[in-house]
Amino acid sequence: MLERLVESLEKCPIVKRGDYDYFIHPITDGVPRVEPALLRDVCTAMVKVLDLQDVKLFVVAEAMGIHIGTTLSLMTDIPFTIVRKRKYELPGEVAVHQTTGYSKGELYLNGVARGDRVVIVDDVVSTGGTMRALIQALEYTGADIVDICVAIRRGRADVGRPFKSLVDIEVVNSRVHIIGRSL
Repeated sequence: MLERLVESLEKCPIVKRGDYDYFIHPITDGVPRVEPALLRDVCTAMVKVLDLQDVKLFVVAEAMGIHIGTTLSLMTDIPFTIVRKRKYELPGEVAVHQTTGYSKGELYLNGVARGDRVVIVDDVVSTGGTMRALIQALEYTGADIVDICVAIRRGRADVGRPFKSLVDIEVVNSRVHIIGRSL
């Protein structure tokens, strides 16, 4: 089931951002193009590994969680909300400060209420900065985080609680190496 993802990761280009080796991949960057079969494989695998019982909402981060959240929502009929880079000033909006290996910024969480059973899905965890910030914001709202899954886990990133990944990778010598997979 994850053969397309593994093969595409092993062939993807690496670029330097300062001292950081950044891998460029359709699931994590939307370039060069997102093939439907690859996205379908990733989301089908996520449905298999996630606990979706009585889940009310998927929570995804802008920008690269959007295509995963959309596909999962269409597959499961579970709505999703996007943690956005723009402030809307809606009642209950929660600011989320994120720091990653290559950027910093504010995100804004809307549409989540106390007691909502939510699942966080995203494209990748590298440093864990964005995911830790999302978890903290959801805990602040009083939501019940039922499960967390990312398509790709880079290295041994820690987000402060257990989470699932479809594949685990390392970037060594300008190449992606698969070091584990869930299915």
